[in-house]
Amino acid sequence: MSGTAPIAAPVLPIRGRYRPLGLTGFRLSGGFWAERQSINSAATLEHIGHWLEREGWIRNFDLVVRGEPSRQRRGREFSDSEVYKFLEALAWEIGRTGDAGLESRFRAIVLRVAGAQEPDGYLNTRFGRSGQAPRWSDLEWGHELYCVGHLLQAAVARIRTRPDADDGLREVARRAADNVCETFGPDGIDSICGHPLIETALVEFARATGDDRYLAQAARFVDRRGHGRLSDVEFGREYFQDDLPVREATVLRGHAVRANYLAAGAVDVAVELKDVILLDAVRAQWENTVARRTYVTGGQGSRHQDEAFGEDWMLPSDRAYSETCAGVGSVMLAWRLLLADGDSRYADLIDRTLLNVVSTSPSADGRSFFYTNTLHRRELGTPTDVDRPSLRAAASMRAPWFEVSCCPTNVARSLASLTAYVATSDDEGLQLHQYMPGTVEHRRADGRYLCLTIATDYPHGGEVRVRIDSDHDDPWSLSLRVPGWAGQGGTVTVDGATRPVGPGMVTERRRWRRGDEVLLALPVAPRFTYPDPRIDAIRGCVAVEHGPLVLALESVDVPGVENVDELRVDTSQPPRVVDGRVTVSCRRVRLRDHEWPYHTDAAGSAGVVGEEIYTVPLVEYRAWANRGPSTMRVWIPVSAPHETG
Repeated sequence: MSGTAPIAAPVLPIRGRYRPLGLTGFRLSGGFWAERQSINSAATLEHIGHWLEREGWIRNFDLVVRGEPSRQRRGREFSDSEVYKFLEALAWEIGRTGDAGLESRFRAIVLRVAGAQEPDGYLNTRFGRSGQAPRWSDLEWGHELYCVGHLLQAAVARIRTRPDADDGLREVARRAADNVCETFGPDGIDSICGHPLIETALVEFARATGDDRYLAQAARFVDRRGHGRLSDVEFGREYFQDDLPVREATVLRGHAVRANYLAAGAVDVAVELKDVILLDAVRAQWENTVARRTYVTGGQGSRHQDEAFGEDWMLPSDRAYSETCAGVGSVMLAWRLLLADGDSRYADLIDRTLLNVVSTSPSADGRSFFYTNTLHRRELGTPTDVDRPSLRAAASMRAPWFEVSCCPTNVARSLASLTAYVATSDDEGLQLHQYMPGTVEHRRADGRYLCLTIATDYPHGGEVRVRIDSDHDDPWSLSLRVPGWAGQGGTVTVDGATRPVGPGMVTERRRWRRGDEVLLALPVAPRFTYPDPRIDAIRGCVAVEHGPLVLALESVDVPGVENVDELRVDTSQPPRVVDGRVTVSCRRVRLRDHEWPYHTDAAGSAGVVGEEIYTVPLVEYRAWANRGPSTMRVWIPVSAPHETG
């Protein structure tokens, strides 16, 4: 493997169908995502830094430097990783904006982290010192390798955005990676980490440094997985994905974040080593998981007890775990598969997950977060204490911080690096995978400069107008993604000629001239979505989608109705847009209470005592719970014949 040019992108594979353009290849100029990035920069990063200091998670490194008692350490065993994710988010944001204040903060934290590193490169504030458990003594739950993985990812972000920086993070990461290779190499500990991540981090660090030792160690970890190297636990070895070798598994299973991180690392290894069997296995796992174990929002994970995937079709709305970090992991995996294969379905899932999971977690002001993302809230939420970390991952409303605060930092690094996921190139030209207003710039290997300007109000509108802003004598290809949800209803217009287009990539190849335009029109009219009948929990219900956005019924929009479970939707009346909001026609059904909740006839089970008709506005799911406590549901029961007054 040779060193890779420092393109500012989280993922830079050595080969594949597409090549990422990175942060600087696309400049965002407005719209939905520009607002989210601005809030992330101005509010969320400051908020995270405040809580990391307040809770003592950065101070843990200071304690190590001063040799103070380990009992003063604060946070869970993996709290070091949140500091590293914060550094990664800062690195991407600095690379995007050049913010001098963030640069100063970044350097100050790196200095504190570096001081805690041991002479042999080991770096962790939870293990290995007087009064602490020995190094590597709890591979199931200790997260030591996981923390190193996030350190490496922060270093990669810094290398690719500021390759000449003298802050020391690259050397800290190199020494930590060398320690991992020595400790877990062929003659070292023959085991793995209970929480995958080190795999993809080592591959990306190898790509960034040109050192093949890190790739070899990542491949070693992937091959070791699934052979029972970790102790069995109450959730079973599938919780760690240690029940089956990666090449033999047919679906993602166990802890949803761990499963996505491992699969992403396996794709990285497969691409670098040309391991077709490994890549085929992960591709099949992704396809089966999307087909049977993924929520309409793109969320993944339906079991609370172990934050895990359920069995096929086990997708209950009210018990949806759908952890924000699993959404981030899903984007990581789908992006790697997209770069490898070029299949637009991966970009479809990225679009869905970013809009309906990742952007749902942070509040409108960027200072509180959902850890999990339920699709059904039966009771009014309870406001969280803004001065204390939430004890509950499944808090009923967004919380400013959690005892396990992996999601805020994951959201921050994802939003800071967002523009790296918009466009790619290949030998033929450019591809647009996500739609945001802005400018694409790319210098091809042959020296030709390509420039596009994108005008769109997607995801709220369906028109994507692409203007060519560079001249060329030779033809090149421009490809645009037509989302799967658009069906056969899209059109593309070039040179005044309009033709219908279906899901996939639509490509125009010609000698483009400055000022040429391509107009992609997508049918974003609101629509009912029906579930697969094998999903027992939502049989007899429908959801409403508006373009790529999933909508929800929220009680604050229905005066006099505290619990939206009393509403039934009339599917004979299609969703309509009224005064800028999507509305549906609903009937209110009041139910009797009984001594016994089961009956021998449908009318008895309904127990109807009255009905009212409502025209109900829906809210974008990502924006629910921003207006105070409420009840909410994405899947709405359909009116039944026996539910009459």
